[in-house]
Amino acid sequence: MSHAIDFEPVISKAEELGKRFALTARHYDETGEFPFANFDALYEAGLLGLVTSVEQGGLGGGLSEALAVISAIAQGEPSTALVLSMHYNQHYSLRASGKWPDHLIERVTKANREGVALINAAQVEPRVGSPSHGTLPETVARKVGDTWRITGRKTYATGIPLLRWVSVLAVTDEPEPRLGSFLVPTSAAGIRVEKTWNATGMRATNSDDLILEDVAIPLEDILDIAPAHEGLKRDERLGAWYFTLVPAIYDGAARGARDWLIEFTTTRAPASLGAPLSTVPRIQDGLGQIEIWLTANRRLLRSIAEDFDAGRPFGPDAAAVKHVVMENAIAVTTLALEIGGNPGISRDNPLERHHRDALSGKAHAPQNDLVRTMLAKAAFGRREATPSAPLDPVPVRTHHQPHLAIVGRT
Repeated sequence: MSHAIDFEPVISKAEELGKRFALTARHYDETGEFPFANFDALYEAGLLGLVTSVEQGGLGGGLSEALAVISAIAQGEPSTALVLSMHYNQHYSLRASGKWPDHLIERVTKANREGVALINAAQVEPRVGSPSHGTLPETVARKVGDTWRITGRKTYATGIPLLRWVSVLAVTDEPEPRLGSFLVPTSAAGIRVEKTWNATGMRATNSDDLILEDVAIPLEDILDIAPAHEGLKRDERLGAWYFTLVPAIYDGAARGARDWLIEFTTTRAPASLGAPLSTVPRIQDGLGQIEIWLTANRRLLRSIAEDFDAGRPFGPDAAAVKHVVMENAIAVTTLALEIGGNPGISRDNPLERHHRDALSGKAHAPQNDLVRTMLAKAAFGRREATPSAPLDPVPVRTHHQPHLAIVGRT
């Protein structure tokens, strides 16, 4: 897909930043601190506006460019990449979904031009879980005068220390309830954050709980609202952004593991071997398998991004790619640990961190069993939509054909 802007220097800058972020990744993993400095650097590089429309001061990048940037950042520090991917999801949505009112588009993009002003959605709840399971949220928006008053609790508010806004999914208390997303500034009265994020991986995302207690926003600061009984409606095409960028983060962690393994095996030369570990056939075979998984990941992710940018259909393929890429990322880091031996599980080396980060990908909805069920239903649906025509029977031959005696053997 052609663009007026040359994105090669932009992607090169992201690759440079990914390498720089890798230098402090261990610190953020050990402390659980949020990487504020990384987002200052991303803003200075113009990367926070990568997918924002050109008319709103952004670069107008598509999914292919977003994928390249997220992959580069994730290879250095996946937590930063996850927060950035959510920011990209929201900015592309306000650019292309048609669901955002003009005044909210202007408000969010203006702040994005002027400084670090991140945005993310807040949808998951402690009792309800992810809305992908089909249950309505317990967060309620009450209409009081010329405001909505929102009360509820959201979990996994990724990037909350630096978010300027959250798009909060809530149900109205009207006689005929409606379900919608409400743009809430994190500076609003009645908002507080409870530190609940203590995961084994992706520790610097600070995906803590967001608590809203009678938070007031203007009536017009709402998007994508519809009767609650219709449930949450997602744009299947725009879903490709989530299904591509999120697995790319964990693929990036796997690539970090691969890079450590190459460095370790080419510089480690045990006295008993008299040569680097990289000369051992078993090591070469293992690294070759890792390259196969990573090559498949790269090709699959690119194919969805390119199809999206070109306007080609891809159906449920994006969900299948998420499934495959995340499983491959875990397989890569697991095999790298096996090859690396004791040094691989040392906290002094990054390999065990890459493995913990890759495992964290399993937490992202929809989980693999739901993806497989969705794909199965799609396959059955294709069968029902195009029933097979009856087959003509094969003529029975009565003359002697001895060579047919072996047909059908297993």
